[in-house]
Parts: sequence; C-alpha cells; structure tokens
Amino acid sequence: MKIKKLIPVGLLIAGLILALIFDVGKYLSFEAIGENYAQLKSLIEQDFIISLLLFAFVYILVVAFSIPGASALSLLYGALLGTFVSGTLIVIAATIGATIIFLAARYALSDVLREKAGPWLSKMQNGFNENAVSYLLFLRLVPAFPFFVVNLVPAFMGVSLRVYVLTTLFGIMPGTYVFASIGNGIGYVLEQGKTPDLSVLGSPEILLPLAGLGLLALIPIIFKKLKANKTA
Repeated sequence: MKIKKLIPVGLLIAGLILALIFDVGKYLSFEAIGENYAQLKSLIEQDFIISLLLFAFVYILVVAFSIPGASALSLLYGALLGTFVSGTLIVIAATIGATIIFLAARYALSDVLREKAGPWLSKMQNGFNENAVSYLLFLRLVPAFPFFVVNLVPAFMGVSLRVYVLTTLFGIMPGTYVFASIGNGIGYVLEQGKTPDLSVLGSPEILLPLAGLGLLALIPIIFKKLKANKTA
C-alpha cells in the first residue's frame, strides 16, 4: 500500500486524538452549552447566516473526526434554531462529515481490499451491494449502531458514493428531526443554566418508531428472498 493513501485516514485519526487530548468533548457538554447559550443566541440574532455556516462547519468537524458530542450538539442546535432549520442544517452537515470519512476510508483501503478479497469477501460485497439501499437505510434508521461504524462499513463493501450519500441523507432524517424537536423544547432549561433531563431519548416512544422504520427498509430484501425461494 502506498503511504500517501493513508494520509486522509491518518489526518482523521490525528484529529480525533487531538480532540481527546484537549478534551474537546467538554465544550459539547450540557454544562458548557448552558453557560454559553445566551452568547450563542445573541450571535444568531446579530448574524444569522454566519451563525448557520459556523454551526454547520463545527458539526462537519465533529462527525468527520468522530468526536463524541454530536447528540448534545444536535439538541443545542434544536434549542437555538428550532426544529426545521436545525434539523435541515444537521442532516446536511452530518452527511458531508460522514462522506469525508467514507471517501478517506475507501481511498486508503481500496488496494488492500482488492489484494485480500477472497471469494467469501467478494460474495459478501456482491450480496450487500445488491440490496445496498435497504441495508444502509436500516443501519442509519436504527439507533443501535455507532454512527462512525456505519460510515465505515459501506467503504469496506464497495458501495458507490451516490448510494452512500443518498442513503445517509435520507436515513438520518427521522432521528435528526426527533433530536432537533426535543432540543427545541429544552431552550428554556438551557437559559436557566440547568441540565435538561434527557432520559426521554432512550424511551420506547422514541426508539421503537425509528426501529420500525429500519425494519421497513428491509422489506424489499425479505420480499426478494421469499420470491426467490418460491421460484426455486
């Protein structure tokens, strides 16, 4: 493998290590967010467009470098910008950040995968790519899989960039708007400098609908399997 191919992944790993060393996550905690909530609100009122660009850039970095705190950031954006604006901004920024990871991993690992790919790996890749849209939507919709893991799996499976971007964009929408909506409701709590109760995020009322959407994404695969068995 050429060393230069490792540079993109190396930069992302280095960024994550630096973020952990300097404890960037503490700035994304609800304590820090509550302390700076008024200043951020004032920034938005002074220059709305610049604020949106800044928030989007921060979210892209958090996702691209897999820095812990994206969930807290989603809630903060919901509190600051409202459900629709924040949800749309997060979906776009998260898709860009995830695409950066995908491209870096695919660029760095493409030669290795081609060299090491045996019949079993080729068969797995073919099976995955035959139903890539359903599989990726399932992985995105069900909140049981770490976001950075779902960003890497398609790179290993040889998924096309177009399919990856579209399934990421639409797959993260439901969960993102749920988080943004919850964030929209905790603005008052943040203004008081208090930490909101986020136990609702793990409640069945939130998780079950998302899991249900994920299962719906698998229906085409199930139908195809049943049809193939019936034909056989």
